[in-house]
Amino acid sequence: MLDHSAIPSGSGDTVRPVDDHVKGQLTRHLDDIGATLQADVVAIVSPIVPGLELRLRHAIETLPCKRRSVAVILDTPGGVVEVVERMVTALRSVYEEVTVIVPDRAMSAGTIFALSADRIMMDHLSCLGPIDPQIERDGKLVPALSYLNQFERLNRKAQDGALTTAEYALLNKLDLGELYQFEQARELSIDLLIKWLSQYKFKNWNATETRQLNVTEEMKIDRAREIAALLNDPEKWHSHGRAIDMNTLRGEEVKLKIDSFEDDPELYEQIRDYFELLKDYMHREQLLSFIHTKEYF
Repeated sequence: MLDHSAIPSGSGDTVRPVDDHVKGQLTRHLDDIGATLQADVVAIVSPIVPGLELRLRHAIETLPCKRRSVAVILDTPGGVVEVVERMVTALRSVYEEVTVIVPDRAMSAGTIFALSADRIMMDHLSCLGPIDPQIERDGKLVPALSYLNQFERLNRKAQDGALTTAEYALLNKLDLGELYQFEQARELSIDLLIKWLSQYKFKNWNATETRQLNVTEEMKIDRAREIAALLNDPEKWHSHGRAIDMNTLRGEEVKLKIDSFEDDPELYEQIRDYFELLKDYMHREQLLSFIHTKEYF
């Protein structure tokens, strides 16, 4: 089902008919990916905004004979963490295992979504991002940590008696109620990441790599907390939109297990063919948000 509400009003009052040829190609590509992974496949290319979780649930419900696993092809600039929580609930109420495939980017709240999966698949150019939640403010999504960091910086300067007149005026404009919302969004992001990493991503982590010690639930939670703190550190990443690639995520600091879909040439070609055709179709049709299964277009 097309999200016609995502088509700008400037495109005219009459929605253009679905290109049946492209629709057929996209669905065949999706079937091929599902056959390779032995899973249902859902593509989500969209900002993570309220209402997306309802469309995801509808898309899942249209699948007649559901497998035990689902692969989510995810491309998103991020969005609202509360929506991510409901999307994960929708998937986990149906599927035992979730794989998230990132052909390009899954930023901010999209990173939290990806880290809720049992398995993450990327290629050398795919990226996740810092888990800086976004809050809707004046009709726009703004990164919460930017406001919190600015407030904390100005507050420290005020305590030291070093505020300029301009900074004093800026500090007075910050809304304490909004700052509290930003703090809660940050804490929710961390809590969800700890919960999902320890419950799903680390579920088969039974022994430490070097000493082969038994891994306890407490160890899984502690490791998840370390990763959450690292990805939530603005001093390290410097930018809300910083791209964190697969090699960095696999590296000595983060140490996340990420599978490369480039290792399977057939799957790599299937994903690239699907994603490139889909992005071209969305650009041509001026679509900003899209969910696709073999039964939902």
